[in-house]
Amino acid sequence: MEDQEQQVNPSEELSLFCCQNDRCLAFGVRGLGNLKVRDRVGNRQTRLLYCTTCKKRFVETKGTVFYRAHKPREQVISILQHVQEGNGMRQTGRLEHVKEDTVIRYVRVAGQHAKAVHQQRVAFSPRDPGSATG
Repeated sequence: MEDQEQQVNPSEELSLFCCQNDRCLAFGVRGLGNLKVRDRVGNRQTRLLYCTTCKKRFVETKGTVFYRAHKPREQVISILQHVQEGNGMRQTGRLEHVKEDTVIRYVRVAGQHAKAVHQQRVAFSPRDPGSATG
């Protein structure tokens, strides 16, 4: 039996994204329906998204560790997995055949992104009634 690919409605997929323009009224708010696919750019055919609220365009990878990454997505993930497992920067560079500076750059970007996501989650988390400070 052949594997059947599940069709994803493009509008549903776009609901996972939000406008990346910090001056936009829809900045950081997902699922508003204000994003449209305008074009595909680059060798990897990354989607260029358009915000109908502020009329700005940005690539779908903006705001992620993959934004302006010159390495393939799979290799960036592999680099971060090596570091997560406790490998050092130099060792990860040797294993992935990249410069140590490349590993450091991806780790810094991933760390900044993780911190922002954490701050966003903490801001909306309910207080714990059993805690001393809550």
